[in-house]
Amino acid sequence: MITLLPADAEGLVVRALEKSGASHVNAKAAAAALIAAEMDGQAGHGLSRVPGYAAQLAAGKIAGAAQPEAFRTRSGVFRIDAKLGFAYPALDLAIACLLSAAPECGIASAAIFHSHHIGQAGRSVERLADHGLIALVVSNTPQAMAFHGGKRAMLGTNPLAFAAPLPGRAPLVIDLSLSLVARAKIVAAQKAGRDIPVAWATAADGTPTSDPNAALAGALLPAGGAKGAALALMVEILCGALAGGQFGWEASSFLDTGGAAPSVGQVLIAFDPAAFSGAEFPDRMTAVLTAVAGEAGVRLPGDRRLASRETALRRGLGIAPELHTQLVELAQRGVLR
Repeated sequence: MITLLPADAEGLVVRALEKSGASHVNAKAAAAALIAAEMDGQAGHGLSRVPGYAAQLAAGKIAGAAQPEAFRTRSGVFRIDAKLGFAYPALDLAIACLLSAAPECGIASAAIFHSHHIGQAGRSVERLADHGLIALVVSNTPQAMAFHGGKRAMLGTNPLAFAAPLPGRAPLVIDLSLSLVARAKIVAAQKAGRDIPVAWATAADGTPTSDPNAALAGALLPAGGAKGAALALMVEILCGALAGGQFGWEASSFLDTGGAAPSVGQVLIAFDPAAFSGAEFPDRMTAVLTAVAGEAGVRLPGDRRLASRETALRRGLGIAPELHTQLVELAQRGVLR
């Protein structure tokens, strides 16, 4: 493994994305999100995304110079047009809007459309919780799961994340997608020539399969069966019908240059605890910490992520040599057109 300090890795990513067609502002926003994911042990949303992002920038599938625009439609409601660029600058704008409006209104929300891959969803809500707000974010994604009872991949894996401030420590962050496993795990099994558990996915005919090739041609199974599929449909409605993004079955892949821009949606909601519970909220959250600490073997969601972040700050980021070579080449000359 090649070890880089997070700041050095971020600079490398910025140069790679700029050389491939991103503006400096957009490259910095994307790089900051990717490095944060890598530090948190979320490699699927980290540096491995750079070559794909670079290819999509070069092909015009991601609008590299897009400048997101916010429209305030009510006192605490914003519509944000990501302009078919990265989601990250639009998320940065949404967070700034919510930090301003939530203390004023008690609750504030932002709907993003014409957007792309949200990356590590928990990062957005954690940033709001760092300022004392409770926050929720949902995003739809290109088709990967079937409707309950169906066979064809139609719904996205549709991540959702929640964060709440905690007294004296980092915020509580709950970050999950609604498929039982990430598609990346099936791709990894395919590359390694391994079978997958039959509970992970179905083949194109709707039957459970242990063959990763058949699974990739079929559909992922939702976490929690019918309940997970229903939650994924809820996210499609919030991000597609409400925010104005493409539905999962309309969106092109985040992973390749085929098709038009995915143009998905995201919805963020922020609550100011003081508007709901006055001064009582910190004490109530202390009670949550006490309850968790009182149960042997129980940890708060996100504790492993925080430990990974601390290790990355101390030791740097370990990057596979092949990926490091790709990043260096992209930083030097971008994607050859």
